[in-house]
Amino acid sequence: MEKKILSARNVVQIGMFGAIAAVLMLFEFPIPFIAPAFYEIDLSEIPVLIGTFSMGPVAGVLIELIKILLKLLIKGTSTAYVGDMANFIMGCFFLLPAGIIYKMNRTKKGALIGMVTGTAVMAVCGAVMNAVVLLPFYSRLYGIPMEGLIAAGNAVNSHINNVLTFVIIAVVPFNLIKGFIVSLITDLVYKRVRVIIR
Repeated sequence: MEKKILSARNVVQIGMFGAIAAVLMLFEFPIPFIAPAFYEIDLSEIPVLIGTFSMGPVAGVLIELIKILLKLLIKGTSTAYVGDMANFIMGCFFLLPAGIIYKMNRTKKGALIGMVTGTAVMAVCGAVMNAVVLLPFYSRLYGIPMEGLIAAGNAVNSHINNVLTFVIIAVVPFNLIKGFIVSLITDLVYKRVRVIIR
């Protein structure tokens, strides 16, 4: 599959999935009982994951990249591109393990193992990225002391009182829920669209 990644059919499908993902990225919703409202879920990884399963991990990365570029053209950035780059990296943390495992075992079990692995990798890497890069960056960008961000987490869960508890109690569950939702919907729709995109 990967050898034919730039076939005319695949290029069209990569562009199509990227466009659908970019539109879905515009619709975000918070999970207020898990994380502060500035953490919002979108469902843009669903078409990315479907494209990854259909055409392979390289195609998935290209779809993820197109998604981000189109979103920037449509909506611009409010995070000096750091949030958009983080979204791309987090998406790759999710889709690459899922896509690689499914490529080696193209069965329902392989897909499920891949999605569970991708979700776990995204949750762990997301925690590290938030602690080391994103929270400090947003603190400087918006002029909010780190204590203010921690306080926003504490308002959701009183056990959040520092960066470590913030990422463990808020960020990790947030990404696990996101991975679960994306995986569940992908599992439900992939067989139905696979006939069309193959």
